[in-house]
Amino acid sequence: MTTDREKRANKYKGWQIFRDKKPPFEWRAYHRKSREKVDCSKFEPYTLAFDMEIHRINELYKVKDAKPGTLGMLIKKYRASPRFQKRATRTKSDYQKVFDWLKPIEDTPLEKFTRSFVAKMRDRAEMKKGFRFANYVRSVISLLFSWGLEYDYTKFNPAEDVGLAERPKDLPDANRPWTDAEREAVLEAFPLHMRPPLLLMMFYALDPQDALALPKTAVGAAGIDTRRGKTGQAVYLPFISQLADAMAAVPKHDAITLCANSRGKPWTYNGFSTNWDRIKKKLEESGAVQPGLTLKGLRHTVATILREMGMDYATIQLVLGHATEAMARHYSRRADMTAQATVTMVNFEAELNRRKTKVVKPGN
Repeated sequence: MTTDREKRANKYKGWQIFRDKKPPFEWRAYHRKSREKVDCSKFEPYTLAFDMEIHRINELYKVKDAKPGTLGMLIKKYRASPRFQKRATRTKSDYQKVFDWLKPIEDTPLEKFTRSFVAKMRDRAEMKKGFRFANYVRSVISLLFSWGLEYDYTKFNPAEDVGLAERPKDLPDANRPWTDAEREAVLEAFPLHMRPPLLLMMFYALDPQDALALPKTAVGAAGIDTRRGKTGQAVYLPFISQLADAMAAVPKHDAITLCANSRGKPWTYNGFSTNWDRIKKKLEESGAVQPGLTLKGLRHTVATILREMGMDYATIQLVLGHATEAMARHYSRRADMTAQATVTMVNFEAELNRRKTKVVKPGN
């Protein structure tokens, strides 16, 4: 079995990464061949942002250039473009997973990409990694060729008319909304230093990574002023008293982020999720929460509650920082389904009662 040390060595091959042995124990990372370094104060070692910076520098110093007119060339051109550089770190990472998966066919000429070729790639991705990844592969290929059209690297978009892989009918809903009881149970089980980021997700519908990375400067007297990391959409929301109380209850810290771990340092996503998984497991075992609870599900929870309150989709889009109203509809669809089903069943019951009065009793 491959050890964590071996995995890390393979992942950062060609790099020298170490921490000073004397205070202030700063991290340092150097590309061995070029001696280009990573700013470890900006990109914390072994985080997602650090990995993306490592990958960016590795790409700059690749010996082999992609062949002209191939998929590899298109990917390389796109990765170097302002369009890609403007994407959020998480989005870049998601794109890179697809680029890595496409690596075996990167020498394929662009003219070989037809609608059927892309459909077969989607099917292969579905068999290997599931329907969600398959649809993401199709989406990334589409955006690549669409971008290529603008710069005359491609002549058409072969993925444009390729359908999505079907979602398995027996698959549970991903990131389902939390019940009120589950929200209360988790809040009660969380230690004080973990409550502020949870409340940012629970009340402000921030993505887990956005909540953990929220800087202190984003909070003012009027409330929270930030942007969603994934879409870049602005989010302006008033400060809720329960979050203020939670912040007052935790020890003061010098981290640049609003929330900090038990050591007073900024949370990493892996660090927070590890603690969350441990707490969730205990709550599931006790029956306090049902299986399938995710931090991302809190965004769906906020959208569902807002819709149940009668808020329109434009308002939900504003609060959640969605780029489109369609996403607001998607996140609040359970509330719509519940409301529609409730009205239908009430009317159905009334109809049954009406019919009951029309039944003629025998002998009358």
